[in-house]
Amino acid sequence: MSEYEATGRTLDEAVEKALVSLGIKKENAIIEIKDEPSQGLLGFIGNKNARVCVKPVLDPPEYLKVYLEELLRYMNIDGRITVTEEADKLDAAIFGQEVGALIGRRGRTLNDLQYILNIVMRRQYALLNKMIVLDVENYRLRREKVLTNLAMSVARQVSQEGYEQALEPMTPQERRIIHIALQSYPGITTYSAGEEPFRKVVIAPH
Repeated sequence: MSEYEATGRTLDEAVEKALVSLGIKKENAIIEIKDEPSQGLLGFIGNKNARVCVKPVLDPPEYLKVYLEELLRYMNIDGRITVTEEADKLDAAIFGQEVGALIGRRGRTLNDLQYILNIVMRRQYALLNKMIVLDVENYRLRREKVLTNLAMSVARQVSQEGYEQALEPMTPQERRIIHIALQSYPGITTYSAGEEPFRKVVIAPH
């Protein structure tokens, strides 16, 4: 995020314009006053607007890393955090011997934390159009392998027996893994059924 220069009748007005244009909060802004407002002759001839230059203290990846560090410190958990930026997302990864509690049963705590992080980041950076993806000790990669193996196993069974089978309820991200894993599987189709949070993937003969 670059800096932004704005003008206004008052300093507050100029600063607000710059903050809105950058999509950041005032507490995450460095504000440089270029020109103070002044009144000209008779209060309007030769009036001079305020001019300010505003830039963020932290860009989104830096802010996300600091936020997670403070969160771990608050939870008294010792962990190492890395944040990498891609075209459509910010990947945050946490590693450490004591970080298992952040995953929870079948990744529920991890998914809840990821949901909160997305809310926090969008409140702090109104123009941020990247999804925040959180992982702990490569849990998501390991879970993806487990789900892919499960999908293949059930697909073989459905193909042999000719009867559809419903898997256990899963998050939207996990259901997507199943759908992708079987999208090219011969003679098999998949669809989702049920209401959240009990929505599940059904594997059926095509």
